[in-house]
Amino acid sequence: MLRTLAGALLVAATATTLVAAPASATTSTASAASTATTAGKAAVSATTARPHLIRYIIRFGKCQDTCRIKVRIKNVSRTRLFDVSLNANLKVNGRKAGSCYQYVGRMSPGQTRWTGCTVRSRTLARMWTNYTDGLSDFNTRASTVVHYEYYR
Repeated sequence: MLRTLAGALLVAATATTLVAAPASATTSTASAASTATTAGKAAVSATTARPHLIRYIIRFGKCQDTCRIKVRIKNVSRTRLFDVSLNANLKVNGRKAGSCYQYVGRMSPGQTRWTGCTVRSRTLARMWTNYTDGLSDFNTRASTVVHYEYYR
């Protein structure tokens, strides 16, 4: 609640300064916002932005009625990360086929870990059966979310 209140106050304060600021100041603010968006840090406001301390790559091989999703997680910060965990969602032909969860643990600065989880579901098995019968395609897509804490 305190964070949302501080965010509302920050938005109100910037709105009043933008109205009173000259036109040259608003164009420099807009260019700074566009560079922040192109840098991959699309944050709504300064209070909701979190540091991006990790990078990860998704890979998975042969996927039939059971699908193994492998993820490489790298800690790119100078701080130790605590309670790192992975949530993965598997979609086949745009429909959710299953999800999985894996606890990774602690990660030291600069450390790289391979982790993965296995998706097994009735929906995935049914979609594979439809593919082998020639009724549909089997285009897989995985999306992952890596949760972590950087304070203790």
